Formats: sequence, C-alpha cells, structure tokens
Amino acid sequence: MKDEMASTTTAGTGASAPMSHRQIMEALSGLLLGMFVAILSSTVVSNALPTIIHDLDGDQTAYTWVVTATLLSMTASTPLWGKLADLTSKKMLVQIALIVYVLGSAVAGLSDNTSMLIGARVVQGVGVGGLTALAQVIMAAMISPRERGRYSGYLGAVFALGTIGGPLVGGVIVDTSWLGWRWCFYVGVPFAVIALIVLQKTLKLPVVKRKVKVDWAGATLITAAVSLLLLWVSFAGDRYDWISWQTWTMTGGAVALGLLFVLVESMASEPIVPLHLFRNRTVSLATFASLMVGVAMFGSTIFLSQYFQLSRGESPTMAGVMTMPMILGLFLASTVSGQIITRTGRWKVFLVTGGVLLTAGFGMMGTLRHDTGYWVLAAYMFTAGLGLGLTMQNLVLSVQNQVAPHELGAASSVVAFFRSLGGAVGVSALGAVLANKVTDYTEDGFAAKHIELPSGGSGDGIPDLNKLPAPIRGVIEDAYGHGIGDVFLYAAPFALLALLGMLFIKEVPLRTHHGHHRAGGTGEPDWSGEKAAPAPAPAPEAAPEAAATRGGKRAAEAGLPAGHPDA
Repeated sequence: MKDEMASTTTAGTGASAPMSHRQIMEALSGLLLGMFVAILSSTVVSNALPTIIHDLDGDQTAYTWVVTATLLSMTASTPLWGKLADLTSKKMLVQIALIVYVLGSAVAGLSDNTSMLIGARVVQGVGVGGLTALAQVIMAAMISPRERGRYSGYLGAVFALGTIGGPLVGGVIVDTSWLGWRWCFYVGVPFAVIALIVLQKTLKLPVVKRKVKVDWAGATLITAAVSLLLLWVSFAGDRYDWISWQTWTMTGGAVALGLLFVLVESMASEPIVPLHLFRNRTVSLATFASLMVGVAMFGSTIFLSQYFQLSRGESPTMAGVMTMPMILGLFLASTVSGQIITRTGRWKVFLVTGGVLLTAGFGMMGTLRHDTGYWVLAAYMFTAGLGLGLTMQNLVLSVQNQVAPHELGAASSVVAFFRSLGGAVGVSALGAVLANKVTDYTEDGFAAKHIELPSGGSGDGIPDLNKLPAPIRGVIEDAYGHGIGDVFLYAAPFALLALLGMLFIKEVPLRTHHGHHRAGGTGEPDWSGEKAAPAPAPAPEAAPEAAATRGGKRAAEAGLPAGHPDA
C-alpha cells in the first residue's frame, strides 16, 4: 500500500549553522513538555493499577496486559514513527503523536471493564511510541553528538520528574474519594494542550519533500509476531502447559512471522527497520543491549507498586513516595553523566558502569521479602536507578553517533523499538512468573498454617488487603513479597547480558556537527564509525558553476531541493 506524503520544503543555501543554547532550549521546550505529559500519564497509573484492576474485577493476567498493551503498541509503532521522521515533518508527527495519546487517555478514563481499558492502552501506546522516538530524532537533528549528552540529561531530568510526579499524583487521586482512579487518565490533558501550543510556536526544523512508500506490510508482520509471542508467554503455565501443542503452534507462528518480516524488510524500498544498519557493530550491540535492558527494566520495576501495596500494605500515595530512591538515582545519573559527556566526549565508561550498577541493583532486589528493611531496599533501588540513568540515553547516543543524518530517525527508533520489545516480553513473561509464584507461595503459606484456601486468594485476583483477616493477610503479603523478589532475581541475568553487549561496543569520539550539518562541504563524512578519510582537495579548474551543477545533480538524485544541506 502506497502513501504519498508531501510537505513544505525548507531550502538551505549551505550547511546549516549550529544553534545556540538559547535557540535549542526554546525549540526543545514544547518537546520536553510533550514528553512530560506522556511520562506523567503513564506513571500516574502505576500506583493506581492494583485499585483499578480490583474495581474492574480483573486478575493478575489483566494487570500484566494493561501494561503490556501499551508496550506492545509502542513497540510496533516506534519504527514507523522513526521512518516517517526521516521522510516528512517531524513537528507535525510529534503533534499527531501527542493528540493520539490524549485520545487514548480519554477513552481509558471511561473504561468499565479490563478489555476496554486494555484497548485504550493500545491507543495510548501508539502515541507514546511517537513521542519516544521523535524526541530522540528531533534532538539529533538539531544538536551534535558531542553536545547531545548535555541535552539528553535534560530529557532524563524530565523523565525523572514525570516518573516521580506521576505515582505521587496517581496515589493522591486514588486516595481522594471524590476524584477516583478515572482522573488518573484525565490529569494530563491540560498539559497536553499547553504542549501542543508551545510546540507550534517554538519548534522549527527543516522539512524535506519526498514521495515515500510506507512499509505497512512490515509493520503488520512485526506486530503480529510480537503479539503472538506475548500471548504465548502470558498464557503458558496457566491455561496450558509450557510444553504443549499450543506452545509449539504459537512459538512456531511467531518465528515464521519474524522470518517473513525480515524477508519483506530486505525487499522494501523504505523499510521501517533498515536491515543494513545491523552491519554496523555498534548498532547491533546497542540493539541487543537495549533489548536486554528493556526486559530487565520494564519486566521488573512495573511490579514495584504491587510490592509496596500488596506486600507492605502501603497506600497508593505512599507507594509513590517509597519508589523515589530509584527515580532519584536515574535523575542524578542521567543529568550528571550528560554534562560530563558533553565536556569530555567520552561515553563508554558511563555505559559500562551503568550496566554493572543495573545488574547489581536488580540482583540485590532479588532478595526482597515483605519484611525487608526499607532503607536497605532504598539503597537497592537507588543503585538500580543509577544503572538505568547511565544506560538508556547513552545506548541511543552511541548509535546516533555512527549513522548518516538521513537515517537518524530509523536508527534511533530501532534502539527504542528493541527496548520496548524487551519490555513487552519482560512484563508479559515476568508477570506470568509472578502470578504462578504468588499462587505457589500462597498455597504453601495456607498449608503451613492449616488455613483453608479462600476463593480468589491464590493469586488469581488482586486482593484487597484491608478486607482480609489478619492470618490470611499475612500469607498474601508474604507471597507477594517473595514473588516480586523472584521477579527481580530473574531480571538480573538480562541486565548482565546487556552489560556483556556494552563491553564490546567500540567507543568512537562524539562528532561535533549536528544532524543537518556537513563538515567542510567537499568531503562526505564517514558514518560507519571508522576513521574518516580526508576530504579531497578541490581541483583548481573547478568553477563555481560546475560545482553548483554537480550539487544540483546530487540533490535531484536524492530527491532533495537544490542547495539543501543534506544534498
């Protein structure tokens, strides 16, 4: 299916000049506000989910899928947003993504069952995929890799602020009787309107006119493959055995769809995941590390709110307060490392250190039980937060530093895609593990205390601790504490695999020109990560008219207007 897109063309007359700090901050203001809206609207639900699922009569599988649905649609849509960013107006795309996300939030607030809520979260995920991919792409288009660490720190600060504020706001909303959990989905709407207005006024980027084919076949195939894989992981061990005909059918189908996706991408003129990018060792290793980080990060931290509320009996508001050490670690690591990277141009030491801290943090959190001392837990969370802050942004930075400007969107979205894919698989798989572990520990606890197993007390539903007798409540708290500790323990090896991938990434000094700038004007920069060849000296007899003719010809071959800086 062919889509032709045309947009206003901004023609340059030469290499675009670097923007000043003030110009960059003005241009980024609306984008950062849009990111804050998306993060706030996502995290505001985290501490409310136990209450939401209980009110909608859902179970642990529904709890997992409310999260997984957003990650799945974000995963499937991220490469498409990234590809479109290379082909049409980035400003228009980020505004569309913001509107889609707000519409999904509004529908989620009207949900009267878990199926409707999961469907609305799919829509939200499409918008999140756009905002996540486009934030990195737009920054890369305006800022050189050397300077980008500084502004990635600002993005990390916004991420941390939204992550801190969301659970707190969500907890207060749930604990306020005259509001209720539905307002968790409405709270971001005013911020979204402001973000749209600011984006319209401040974000100005060159737009290239190109006729493109949108790779709908590739997007459909990767969505189907991932969906089938997640369905298998969610239901295996519950509705059917891990070793069964359903397992072989679903895993075989997912593999077949994945291979067909690779075949389609290899023949597509505008693939959503350009396969040639993986010939670059840094892209391949960073993608693998992002996949493993996604499994570990999303697959474990999403259950922290359940730990505090169902294992320690805290209110949603207090659950938000008690997760702050992890967010503080993320905030400090992302902002401080960004400033240092900008000054020194060195980034690998932070990447590797982050992998070590992430592995250690999750390993220590694997010892969690319902009675673990809070300050011990706070130290574990802070360590894991430092690891996340040092790895997430720098994995993207390492890739952006080694690809051509016209592929920044695709390359950035590939990293985000695999991180989201890892998150979707991690949440689904570890959610299934948690449900089974809680069931086993609950049954063992009741048997040890000679208590008859009550209906819904084996992990099939989300319990309301306040309505349970003390002996039963104690068993449930212990089961969730032990089960969620196991989840972190299973996440730690994935963080270790990410660290191994990071160790083999070759450190290339950060470039000092931004995405739309060509150094010199005579030689083409080398984007492979190897040492750039010296630009050939211009021939003495080359007349300006001849150079202009050659430039016009290159522009025509690339589908760009004459004089465009990317020609």
